[in-house]
Amino acid sequence: MQYTALYRKFRPKNFYEIVGQDHIVQTLKNQIKSDRIGHAYLFTGGRGTGKTTTAKIFARAINCLNPKDGEPCNECEICKSMLDGSLTDVVEMDAASNNSVEDIRDIREKINFLPTRAKYRVYIIDEVHMLSTGAFNALLKTLEEPPAHVKFILATTEPQKLLATILSRCQRFDFKKISNQDLIKRMKIVCDESNIKITDTALNLIATLSEGAARDSLSILERCIQDGETNIDENKIKDLVGIPKFEYVNNIIQAIIDQDIENALEATQNVLDQGKDLNNFLWEMIKYVKDILIFKVSKKADIYSKDEKEYIQKISEKTSKEELINIIYKLSELENKMKWSSQKTIVFETEIIKLCINQDTKSLEERIKKLENKIENGQVITAKEIKEKQQVIKPKQDDPQKENADTSKPKEKNIEETSNQEKESQEKEPENSSKLSGWQKVLDNLKKQGKVMLYANLINTEAVEENDMTIKIKFYSGLNSFRKELLQKSENMNILTKEISLMCGKPMQIKFEDASSAKPQETKKEPEPEKENQEKSDLMDLDIPINIIEE
Repeated sequence: MQYTALYRKFRPKNFYEIVGQDHIVQTLKNQIKSDRIGHAYLFTGGRGTGKTTTAKIFARAINCLNPKDGEPCNECEICKSMLDGSLTDVVEMDAASNNSVEDIRDIREKINFLPTRAKYRVYIIDEVHMLSTGAFNALLKTLEEPPAHVKFILATTEPQKLLATILSRCQRFDFKKISNQDLIKRMKIVCDESNIKITDTALNLIATLSEGAARDSLSILERCIQDGETNIDENKIKDLVGIPKFEYVNNIIQAIIDQDIENALEATQNVLDQGKDLNNFLWEMIKYVKDILIFKVSKKADIYSKDEKEYIQKISEKTSKEELINIIYKLSELENKMKWSSQKTIVFETEIIKLCINQDTKSLEERIKKLENKIENGQVITAKEIKEKQQVIKPKQDDPQKENADTSKPKEKNIEETSNQEKESQEKEPENSSKLSGWQKVLDNLKKQGKVMLYANLINTEAVEENDMTIKIKFYSGLNSFRKELLQKSENMNILTKEISLMCGKPMQIKFEDASSAKPQETKKEPEPEKENQEKSDLMDLDIPINIIEE
């Protein structure tokens, strides 16, 4: 007997067997029962969500000699002919390989002929977005006013590629991704009928890997039984798909959190020795860190076993939400780098080492130097790093001799090295310019709106009304490329322009000026009583652009 793939063997034959698309099934059944069948339908949605299967069941149901509550009986002569593919009145066409004008013209010539045995002649055109422009135009008139005995069912995964004139002529049904719960229920039925023993953890893993596609879930399940073994667990699925075991992923994330370069490289080498794909491994790492973050926030980790949850809890207790977010960000950057590199292993190991180093330095002075480099490159800093920076800065501020020495040097440098033109730019302001009195209120509004990145990069600046239509923002701490690019983003410019215009009571334009060579008129400010905490006040005195993650 010829072997049949699981997804074909267990293809639903009735509407009630279709999972996850109840909103579509009920509508189609109501149309059949009330005899209000449209002339053209468009089924859209992701792969493996039941578009073609639903089209075939619908074609049988409208032609069935003994329909029951909108369902095909699958026992009459018409239903049996459709199931074995011998009925010529139902035509299935793959538009990916039959996309020319001639193919559509052939349909147009044949639709005028009455069906031989069935009530309706049904054309199921799969992947309809692959039709050429000429083929679409040839189909338009026929699709709008077909003969009464002809029905069209179009199926596609990319409806945005269809012409608006096609969309307007069809009843559209959007198939959604199937939930993991529905996929698991369907796989349990298949496993029971196929005498397959599978663990609940393995079912959860297959459902997750399928990403809402029933066909993909059965394809993965079929790969697991190809060796003749009907007992399936999570490890077997991971071996077949190429996903590293939990212990490998846990070990390398644990090493990154512990700043242990040696163990991180050893864990990486173990994965390579097992022949696992680095892209899959990186995907698992990102997913695992994300799950740790979710566990830290909500204490939920449904797909993990009891022992695995204990490992997750230990990691979540020794790290912060900010550090986990930063690791996800760095690993995502690594994923992009690996796409364009021919030396994926070298890039992977290098970035893992950098991740470990970024988590730890040998002394506070070294950590501060690394932190300043991160700030210059526009990277995110954490609250832990902020506190360590304060530990170095505060002793220096408490030492009056060092403070006097530090403040005297810049003055000597200004006298000896500053040119006449620079002095003029420092001492003179345009006669018609004046400070924007509500600038601090603008910054406070940005902070209240949650625009933390924008707010943090405008700290230590001064807004001057250059003329009746222009506000100039001066950056005494410098205007580096990262800061400039961030501020000039359209969404940030719109927000800033709106706030300043509201403050001034009229439409205003914004200019940015690098004033790092000039002195602000007020070099020192007493800490404001409404500051949320001393950490942010100290950071503002650093005179550097910062991006703060708030808890």
